[in-house]
Amino acid sequence: MLTLAAKALLSGLLIALIAEIGRKLPTVGALVASLPLVSVLGMILLWRDRPDAENMAIHAEATFWYVLPSLPMFLVIPRLLRSGLPFWAALTAGCALTVALYLAMMQVGPRLGLKL
Repeated sequence: MLTLAAKALLSGLLIALIAEIGRKLPTVGALVASLPLVSVLGMILLWRDRPDAENMAIHAEATFWYVLPSLPMFLVIPRLLRSGLPFWAALTAGCALTVALYLAMMQVGPRLGLKL
């Protein structure tokens, strides 16, 4: 249980740091947020708990394929905001699009031979 709390604290600190950087320097905050820090941290913690090369390879490859459906959200939200949509509506629409694209990836990926 202590390990879980430490993981949660580290993850929370990372998010808070990104938010603080983004408040002062939006583009630098975006750069830091775009770094695969959470993925790398997740892989380190997964390796620590289960040092299995094949499991890690599957995890890393699936992460790549699941990142792709999330990318359009980062184009849709700014476009909606600039067109006058309120923040929460734009965020909801971007997240809904991402969920739909994740579901599509989960259906299409295995048909293309992807291990998802």
